[in-house]
Amino acid sequence: MKILVLAWEFPPRLVGGLARHVADLYPEIVKLGHEIHVVTVEFGAAPRYEVIEGVRVHRVPVAGGNDFFHWIANMNESMGEHGGKLISEEGNFDLIHSHDWLVGDAAIALKHTFKIPLIATIHATEYGRYNGIHTEEQRYINGKEQLLAYNAWRIIVCSQYMRYEVERALQAPWDKIDVVYNGIHPEKKHHPTDFDRTGFRRRFAQDEEKIVYYVGRMTHEKGVFLLLNAAPKVLWEMGGKVKFVIIGGGNANHLKEQAWNLGIWDKCYFTGFMQDADLDKFQTIADCAVFPSLYEPFGIVALESFAARVPVVVSDTGGLPEIVQHTKTGVVTYTNNSDSLAWGILEVLKNPGYGRWLVDNAYKSLAVRFSWDKLAKQTEDIYHRVIKERSQILW
Repeated sequence: MKILVLAWEFPPRLVGGLARHVADLYPEIVKLGHEIHVVTVEFGAAPRYEVIEGVRVHRVPVAGGNDFFHWIANMNESMGEHGGKLISEEGNFDLIHSHDWLVGDAAIALKHTFKIPLIATIHATEYGRYNGIHTEEQRYINGKEQLLAYNAWRIIVCSQYMRYEVERALQAPWDKIDVVYNGIHPEKKHHPTDFDRTGFRRRFAQDEEKIVYYVGRMTHEKGVFLLLNAAPKVLWEMGGKVKFVIIGGGNANHLKEQAWNLGIWDKCYFTGFMQDADLDKFQTIADCAVFPSLYEPFGIVALESFAARVPVVVSDTGGLPEIVQHTKTGVVTYTNNSDSLAWGILEVLKNPGYGRWLVDNAYKSLAVRFSWDKLAKQTEDIYHRVIKERSQILW
């Protein structure tokens, strides 16, 4: 089987979780005996063409645009041109697999030009991000998502929650949508033990303080403001012996102002972006990870905390309650409710034995529910189904 994959981000270009998803899934599909070509965007000093774990990666140059949408149009033109050249020269591609609407125009054009079935993975929707469509820009993106969903032979989503959302927001038939979870390679997460733990920990908190952290983007939908609103109650119950560490790039000025206004500035540490090597160390000294999202199609950060053996507290939105089983692999709290969030954090901080039990269960669940080799097999089954259906019709 020969697959052409289109993805607007791929390592070393990392914007969100999509790049990691593509980089982790396709080497496993190569191991199943298939040929994968990923067409993505040129980035920094990364070579135009290279083979990574058996995956053939093609990075295409994209001309700058007047704005983001102009740049996307240029990207689709480059991808379509390169993809068309690949199909013409290499021949015999069985499927095209598009990841999100940003590469949809190129994917749809290649589908119709070469009569190759298109599979689309929808990682998130504009409707879900903003709890509805409110602006012309959002309407445009929603239209592109609907067009991709309509043109796809089958649609893959990362959670049951997203299956409902894609059906509702993109008017896609329920029986055209397959759920394949995101995964993780826990063995690739290096959590060192041979470093000065005490010295490293003192960079973030005093010895008597418990460390509660969030890692991710600083956007409204991630709900970091709820963690700050929950902090005073947690501090009160814990006698002030907690430090809240907020990790991630982006503009956090509004959150810093909120922490100041709540009178908890001295109990918060905004680190900005943190390198993976430091984050791996940091997770070994943290007491609780909190992900209070308002919208979260899946929540791979929860899996990363499972792998790091840090107790997890999440909101019950999107895919998070599918990943985190309440009172078994973590604590699930009410969405957009800082009192509930405070309760969840205190459950973990006040009961260290319970926290360790949650962590043990969570780590075991990775191999059972979220291993990439199993998820690749599920994806392969979808590929086989589409190829079989394609062989039975006259296009």
